[in-house]
Amino acid sequence: MQIKNKEFMKTLGNIIKNHRQLSGKSIYKISAESFITKSTWLRIENGNYKDINLTSLWKIAEGLEISPDIILKQLKEELGKNFSLIDE
Repeated sequence: MQIKNKEFMKTLGNIIKNHRQLSGKSIYKISAESFITKSTWLRIENGNYKDINLTSLWKIAEGLEISPDIILKQLKEELGKNFSLIDE
């Protein structure tokens, strides 16, 4: 489970980082706009965040000026349809 969670968070971090870079916003600017500290934002982007809650994901999406479902759809596509965090 821990390996799957790391893959999940690393993929999510890459997606968030790509969207931030496309927006042209610096870590400083986007962290101020989204009320998420720079260190937390960097940990999320680098996949070094243990888990992320829905409220934080929503703030991130708002800072990126996109809908949270865009992040989630892209995450699902990149992880693949057979990916699951539930061990069977």
